[in-house]
Formats: sequence, structure tokens, C-alpha cells
Amino acid sequence: MDVIELTWWQLALASLMVVALAVCAHLARLGVGRDLIIAAIRTVLQLALIGLVLEALFSVGALHWVALMAVAMTLIAGREVMARQKRRFHGGWTFGIGTLSMFLSSFVVTILTLTVIIGPEPWYTPQYAIPLLGMMLGNTMTGIALGLDRLTDAVWRQRAVVEGRLMLGQTWAQAVGDIRREAMRSGMIPIINAMAAAGVVSLPGMMTGQILAGSPPALAVKYQILVMFTITVGTGFGTIAAVLAASRRLFDERERLRVDRLRSV
Repeated sequence: MDVIELTWWQLALASLMVVALAVCAHLARLGVGRDLIIAAIRTVLQLALIGLVLEALFSVGALHWVALMAVAMTLIAGREVMARQKRRFHGGWTFGIGTLSMFLSSFVVTILTLTVIIGPEPWYTPQYAIPLLGMMLGNTMTGIALGLDRLTDAVWRQRAVVEGRLMLGQTWAQAVGDIRREAMRSGMIPIINAMAAAGVVSLPGMMTGQILAGSPPALAVKYQILVMFTITVGTGFGTIAAVLAASRRLFDERERLRVDRLRSV
């Protein structure tokens, strides 16, 4: 089955639907019309740029360039985690916690998947490594952002309850135990829902792309199952690590609640 080529004018026709939606949103006074247009323009520019970068990267295929690309993706994802918080830690701690958690979870799971399960030669082949890491970071970023936002906002609103528990003799971990568990759950719910709905409510993006590119559906299904499992593992461990680190940061060495370490955006 031949792949149907898309021209830029065909993509321009598709963009008219986004423009129509933005106009309707403006007329309805939803306040998101301008954001829709800006997001659409960013999508075109960013994807066109990454397309050029990936073409150059695929032609070279050197480990140090793949590693540089992976680090850049992780740093950008860390910034996005920080940008999605209503209450951030002072001093760049939100960026640091989010980035380190994504690095530990996404990189470990991606490398394990490449070396043990898929097994391309070499293992860092960019055609496999970059898309897999990109999907991993995108979902892990969402889980960590949701988990951290739920944690910091809940602690801020329930600070009197937490301090009361501390005065009753509970440790800092006990005082925020229920809040911490709810934050972890919030970060993991989206990927759990995605797994539950895959193939029934929706066809996941990677599977759809492979089918459109002409791959046999059976092969596309196998890769999608692998990707869903690895994304779930990376998101879960990343969210748990980020919430654990952030909850500890909310207390000092004397186990006093330090909401002064948070600032509203």
C-alpha cells in the first residue's frame, strides 16, 4: 500500500478548520480564540523545525548527537512542567524536581526498552530512540505536572490541617500521606484511562501513524502495546519520584511545614 503524499496546500485547508473554530470561540467570548491561533502557528513551526532536525539526525546517527537531542528534549519538558504549576517552589526547585524525575524514569525505561526488548543495531538508532523517548517524555511530563500541581495546591489549601497533624505528633510523611497519595493518583489517572480506552474508544497515535504509513495492523498493534506499557511505567515511576521529592521539600530538617517555599504564579 502506497503512502499518500500530503502537500502544504492540503495542510492549509486543514488549518482553515482551526481558524473556523477560533472564530467561533471568539464570537462565543470563550477567551481562547487567540490562544488557538497561536498554538496552531507554534505547532506548524515547531514540527517543521523538528522535522529538519530529525532528518539531519537520522542521516548522522551518532550517539553524542542523539544524546544531545535527548537532553534538550528533557530540559524543555522540565520547563513545561514548571510552567504548568499554579504554585512553584522558589529557586528553581520545581524545574529541578520535574527534570530529574523525568530523566530517571524516562531514560531508564527507554534504554531498557531499546536494549532488551526492541534491540536495534546500534541500540541508540535515532529512528527508534528519539520517537520512543519523545512519547515517554510527553506523557511523563503530563503526569508529573498534574501530580506536583495537585500536591502543592492541596498542601497550600490544607496547611492548617497538616500543621495540626504535626502538632499531634505525626511525622511529616504521615501528615501529608493522604495528600501525597492523591497527587500520585492524579498524575497516573490519564495514562491509566488511555490504556483502558485504547482500541475501544480510540486508536492511539503511534498505531494510527503506522497504519497510515502502510504497516500491517498486526505489527502496529504490537508496537502500540509496547509503547503503552513503557509509557505507563515511565509515567508512573516519574510521578511517584516527583511527588515524593516535592513533598519532602515542603518540610525542613525539623519537620516543619514550609509553605513559604512556594510562590503563586
